[in-house]
Amino acid sequence: MTTTTTPRPTTHAHTAGSGVSFAHVLRSEWIKLRSLRSTAWCFAVIVVLLIGFALLFGAFASGFEGAPATDEQQQSLAVSVATIGVPFAQLVAAVLGALVITGEYGTGMVRSTFAAVPRRTPALVAKVLLIGVSTFVVSALALAVALLVSTPLLSSSGVDTDLADGRIWLSMLGGAATIGFIAMIAFGLGAIIRNGAGAIASAIGIVFVLPIIFSIGQALIAKSWIYSLYEFIPPQAASRVYDYPVGGQSLTAMPSFDGSLVLEPWQALLVLVGWVVVLFAIALALVKRRDV
Repeated sequence: MTTTTTPRPTTHAHTAGSGVSFAHVLRSEWIKLRSLRSTAWCFAVIVVLLIGFALLFGAFASGFEGAPATDEQQQSLAVSVATIGVPFAQLVAAVLGALVITGEYGTGMVRSTFAAVPRRTPALVAKVLLIGVSTFVVSALALAVALLVSTPLLSSSGVDTDLADGRIWLSMLGGAATIGFIAMIAFGLGAIIRNGAGAIASAIGIVFVLPIIFSIGQALIAKSWIYSLYEFIPPQAASRVYDYPVGGQSLTAMPSFDGSLVLEPWQALLVLVGWVVVLFAIALALVKRRDV
């Protein structure tokens, strides 16, 4: 007498992680991000830099006292004072963005992450979204405070700021967005390089060193094409996003060369999005091909 048995369905695929939803991945990555000590320190430094520089330059605004200025020029000056710390905050955001992913490679935690999320794409997408959004939120709040605390200082020097002007708040949001985008660009570099020192050096090189190289090149090669190319590097594109031009002319950026391209804020925003997408796509392709 023989008996037949019906094979029981295996649950291996579920235990391998394919049943993990993106919401669960997002929640676990958020727990990891906010539990890192480096995250709290970097956010604290970003807040101090943005508010501290606004207070410092607002206090020195007495040099503008008595100088004739239109309402639009005074608004532009208020934006310049409130956002003077943005390039320095971008440096800190670059370090944070690189550390978020290279720290996992350094400690080996990335093996646990990819074991829980074998397809890897949801994990990387969750990480880059969280670092971008959280950096944007912290920076936006800090820039709002920077504008509010610098307004009385400017007013005492005869520079009246109209806080009901929507453009001035768009500039604050633009400045915060650029800090978030720089963090995401650094994240892409970190996922590609997988080494903390190398990723941080590369990110800082893009944010801090690349503009210096272009400035030297512009001094040596006085051609419109190099000025146009300069518009597409992340720091310059970022400055266009939160700039407050007066009569179509920026009060903070260097004068453009005749015939060179000058990006509109929305075009500059697309340039930053392009940097993030291209670097993230390369990082995702490499991460999916590598063993770890």
